[in-house]
Amino acid sequence: MPETTRMVLAGEGGQGVQAIAEILAEAANEEGRQALYIPNFGVEQRGGVSVAFLQISDDAIGSPKFLKGDVVAALSDRAVQRTAPYAGPETTFIYDSAMEGVADDLPQDAARVMPVPAMEVAKKEFHPRVYNMVMMGALIGATGIIPLDRARAAIEKRFGYKFEKQPQLRDLNFRALERGMELGCGTEGVIN
Repeated sequence: MPETTRMVLAGEGGQGVQAIAEILAEAANEEGRQALYIPNFGVEQRGGVSVAFLQISDDAIGSPKFLKGDVVAALSDRAVQRTAPYAGPETTFIYDSAMEGVADDLPQDAARVMPVPAMEVAKKEFHPRVYNMVMMGALIGATGIIPLDRARAAIEKRFGYKFEKQPQLRDLNFRALERGMELGCGTEGVIN
């Protein structure tokens, strides 16, 4: 990965795209790295696409804007359409393999297009609510952007109040994250 990694994450409102970006930024900061997270809020609560722009670097981040992402992750079919312009010849493009009808919208010039069976795994092995944790794990596994222990600590910081009320959620989220990492590392995921 380059010294500065630029990421674009997108999905339907409510899928937890902003939470994923916050967690990754927090984990990077806790590791002593620079992180810049810019949410794109709008009509996502009314069924629109929610987009998060995130940069993680070992050095100071010069500009909050960028044209192409090193990593692009799409959690919905409309997110594939919305994020494809951010993919370039150096991009790893990650999307859920359960999405139908997105083949024509996938970036043709990306370095790596990676379908991940995240929703299928979430439904069969865990619960659909942890779909975003499976996708975040796949992103971490595919890029190595942050270590697993930092991701867990950031998840704990972000959702600790929920875990206090329902301790089983901690284990569920952590197992989903780890399973996603397996998929992202290619131990079970299909990588083109």
